[in-house]
Amino acid sequence: MANFAKPSVPRFSADVYQNEYLPEGGREVNAIVTVTATGGGTLGGGLSPAASDGRPSAAVAIMVDCSGSMDYPPTKMRNARDATAAAVDTLRDGTHFAVIAGTHVATEVYPGDGGLAVASPTTRHRAKQALRRLASGGGTAIGTWLRLADRLLSSADVALRHGILLTDGRNEHESPEDLRAALDACAGRFTCDARGVGTDWEVKEVTGIASALLGTADIVADPAGLAADFTRMMETAMGKEVADVALRVWTPVGTTLRYVKQVAPAVEDLTARRTEAGPRAGDYPTGSWGDESRDYHLCVEVPPAGLGREMLAARVSLVVPQPDGSAQNLGAQGLVRAVWTDDMTASTAISPQVAHYTGQAELAQVIKQGLDLRKVGDFDGATAKLGRAVQLASASGNADTAKLLSKVVDVVDAATGTVRLKTRVAQADEMTLETRSTKTVRVKK
Repeated sequence: MANFAKPSVPRFSADVYQNEYLPEGGREVNAIVTVTATGGGTLGGGLSPAASDGRPSAAVAIMVDCSGSMDYPPTKMRNARDATAAAVDTLRDGTHFAVIAGTHVATEVYPGDGGLAVASPTTRHRAKQALRRLASGGGTAIGTWLRLADRLLSSADVALRHGILLTDGRNEHESPEDLRAALDACAGRFTCDARGVGTDWEVKEVTGIASALLGTADIVADPAGLAADFTRMMETAMGKEVADVALRVWTPVGTTLRYVKQVAPAVEDLTARRTEAGPRAGDYPTGSWGDESRDYHLCVEVPPAGLGREMLAARVSLVVPQPDGSAQNLGAQGLVRAVWTDDMTASTAISPQVAHYTGQAELAQVIKQGLDLRKVGDFDGATAKLGRAVQLASASGNADTAKLLSKVVDVVDAATGTVRLKTRVAQADEMTLETRSTKTVRVKK
């Protein structure tokens, strides 16, 4: 008889980094909360249904742009087929999946019966055969692709639902309002990674899709790189173990939670995504987790207090909201404190973690501002913003972003942010910098 090990639940922990000391009259408390999930591998404990191997059950929809522009160059469509086949090969046995062809309409390619297939050697082979029918022609209406993906993914009783979306062009055959409505309808129902291939797509559209659906966004400038990228994305999706995790933040009477931002591995403002979770508590969605660590920046405004007083400014925990309105606590808790002191050395010190991520958030912002100014011909403004970006990237050790910036500006002095705009910039280099501008590095040890 087979001997099955008892499934284990990933362990979540929350560590708080802050300077809790405030001067007399001080009101703003900043903290970085590092959330870590470790030791999963398999999932149990009632969090979600599991597959036969003990892993959480999952469903994946792969959306492939098949609009007419995918024929230019002709190798693009072939690379897209090969990439989708590579993703299908990476599916874990027992995973529910579907392939969607996206044009101005959405079409089921496989299994094509209005539902999902279950990954096995047989269904993977059949799916790859079906990919031969992928052909380019028609327009682009991404909202229709997402709605079909949602319909298919929701047909399976699974713990984790994920989409992979590939596009090579702009969303020209539906209005921005239609795409926004589709994203609003799909938010919280599945996560989605979005990729732009080539250089004829709109960065803000692709990054907006990933942001709304708590996934990643990136550029694959050379279509030959699609297969490797799709394989990595699917491997990451197959490593997820807990879905729909929320950061629950409780604050006491008299305080105001000014913002909650994810700051690593990328900057993502979660403030407006709050859902109320009882008296003075709110949940902020973080999506699906595997074995990984992420950092969050909380800014809390507290009522002024006398010297020597201290208070709990916020309590952070990790929960999985349930359909009945309850929530399963994942056992991690972090406390944000405020202490008023007349020790100027203590109250004026800045937490290294807070300082680092404040700089990383500014880095993402000034890159976007600089590129926008460059596009409208404000070269002086662009030079100032991108110079500041070079300075921040250098100071924080963000070597990847510094390398991308060097393809847009000539760096005279990184420490002072002295740069010159390059007169000629490859479109792929500019789009790569814009797409990856929110990626951050962790605090240097």
